[in-house]
Amino acid sequence: MADDEQQVLSLTPEDALAFLVRRAQSLPTDRRVVIGIAGGPGTGKSTIATALVAALGPVAAYVPMDGFHMLHAKLIELGTVADKGAPHTFEGEAFAAFISSLKTATGPISGPGYSREVEDVVQSAFIIAAESRIMVTEGNYLLLATAPWWPVKPLLDLSVFIDVPREKVRQRLLLRHAEHGLFTEERNREHVDRVDLSNYDLVQRSRPRADIAIDLLTDV
Repeated sequence: MADDEQQVLSLTPEDALAFLVRRAQSLPTDRRVVIGIAGGPGTGKSTIATALVAALGPVAAYVPMDGFHMLHAKLIELGTVADKGAPHTFEGEAFAAFISSLKTATGPISGPGYSREVEDVVQSAFIIAAESRIMVTEGNYLLLATAPWWPVKPLLDLSVFIDVPREKVRQRLLLRHAEHGLFTEERNREHVDRVDLSNYDLVQRSRPRADIAIDLLTDV
């Protein structure tokens, strides 16, 4: 396989995790490295990313892209609350700058997270320890080639695209939105169909930019 040829695999979530653990352990150890796990909403990126960090132990740290949602107050000001989750409702430039700073940091760094309970950003939600060497980040838009996202891909030492069929994703997202009971079933269905699945289709076009594409074999 050529160096720039994408590796395509069909794996169960358990096998995908085992494969990614091996790949992470083969990365350089003389510097900080970043693994980026991309894919559409509802494909299981965060589950795999957090499991990967847990499997690697203290050497690894989880860096979610979701913490770089625009603040809800800013979305209200911009009139884009209904689009929350779309690429233009994130601070993409700030996310790229944060990943860049992580690669060269020598001390602990805190980062923002996102709470689905309140549907807003939580500042200083996690701390990256100074001794962490493998950063595992995940998000929908890591591999987009458009502004402001294009600077992210060159910062990734390994990029992975997680894929799940569209209809299965739709059912997952409907369940996710209903979990916290913040909105009506009608609102959740409208948001999934108008925003989430549009984002899924957009993100699918970035799949060829990943080093590895994994089609997840799941029953649900």
